[in-house]
Amino acid sequence: MKKTILSLLMAGAALAAAAQSAPVVAPEPLRVGDKVAVMSIASTPRDSVAERAAAVLEQWGFKPVIMPHVTANHHGFAGTVEERLSDLTACLHDPEVKAIVSTRGGYGSSMLLEPLTRDTLARYGNKWIVGYSDITAIHSAMVCAGHQSLHANMGGYIGSHSATDSLNLLLRDVLMGKRPTYTVPGHEFNRPGSATGIVVGGNMAVFSNIAGSRDFDFLDRDNLADRDIILFFEDVGENISRVSSMFTQLVVKGVMKRVKGVIVGRFTEYSPSNGYETMEAMLRERLAPYGDIPICFDFPVSHDESWNYPMIVGGTATLAVPADGGPVTLIYHE
Repeated sequence: MKKTILSLLMAGAALAAAAQSAPVVAPEPLRVGDKVAVMSIASTPRDSVAERAAAVLEQWGFKPVIMPHVTANHHGFAGTVEERLSDLTACLHDPEVKAIVSTRGGYGSSMLLEPLTRDTLARYGNKWIVGYSDITAIHSAMVCAGHQSLHANMGGYIGSHSATDSLNLLLRDVLMGKRPTYTVPGHEFNRPGSATGIVVGGNMAVFSNIAGSRDFDFLDRDNLADRDIILFFEDVGENISRVSSMFTQLVVKGVMKRVKGVIVGRFTEYSPSNGYETMEAMLRERLAPYGDIPICFDFPVSHDESWNYPMIVGGTATLAVPADGGPVTLIYHE
């Protein structure tokens, strides 16, 4: 009996290790003529957002499909959980839909996770899901299910800018299979070094709120446990003490022990507090104990959509921060 139990435990450990080592797979590159769904995963957008985003997608050569509940309004959410879930499930199950573009963030994405299940995402989720802010919850779930996801501007920005806008073109190129290389200005708080790892992160409040969910938290110790991580984060409207508390949550969970590089995005709509003039000053202090990893400040990920590069969540990249204070590079690998 003891041998049987030991064998079962060893088999379970082997399966867990295999799951942790399994690759986070990129969706197939989009081609001209592919269907791209436009839907509202979280909050209700303005009435014209979906149509204007669809027009840009069409100019890129894709076939946009606007989902039925895109402008529904249920207490500020784009429909009830069941309505939003029906749109997202339809997109996932349709093999002709190669990408899903959210119209906006807001609130409510995490409500869809439990009824979706990790197994459903693992089976049907190998397609780009585009969004940021509240859509971070979906990105986290996708990575846990083994699929890369795309932290990027949503329907509001896409549709209010031209098809040849520089950020729109960056998004189009990633959708069509290009692995980006970003070069950004140095910052006085940067710490030099180089690191390669799986890029995860997004909106700090959102991934903090789903912390501890083994099925959906890409920072849980059982997800990507054997991987080196490059962590990026940004936020809007959160005060300095609250962001400091969220960083403490990362520390006590043991996340920072696995982080090999940090990308600090832009924090917007906050006021000086607790003796700190800026969010960057507080984060510089909190990151000081991690002196052996590269850190980049003011990287272009933020709620300022003009400063928001597409980030492949779950993709492998190299972060290089030079010692001379010069430009920082983030290079995604094939």
